[in-house]
Amino acid sequence: MISSKFAKPAAWVLLAAIIFVTLSPIGLRPHTVTSVNLDRALAYLLVGFMFAVAYPRRWLTVIVFLIFGSLAIEYLQYLSPTRHARLHDAAVKIVGASAGVFAGYLLNRARIAKSTASPSRA
Repeated sequence: MISSKFAKPAAWVLLAAIIFVTLSPIGLRPHTVTSVNLDRALAYLLVGFMFAVAYPRRWLTVIVFLIFGSLAIEYLQYLSPTRHARLHDAAVKIVGASAGVFAGYLLNRARIAKSTASPSRA
């Protein structure tokens, strides 16, 4: 299982990588074999999952942070002459982040249930 000691720095590093890729000139953007929307959704899904695992008791704060963060990062693209901000792109990021937080929340719930379950004896 993923420990929060690993998840905290991983979540912040992933978020920093997303910010760099989003705000850097378009020529520095990594090329992948998937669609741009799938790339966005998967990146934010992973970040959402890692933040939810890193901060298991703060999942609601995490989702609010990632929603507003997604909007802010998208808006900051106006500062780059080679990038463009679009509401659709922000929506894809928000959906990905929300799905990731939900998956992390479910993992955290399963961990709690497992740790509080009493051993059954037949």
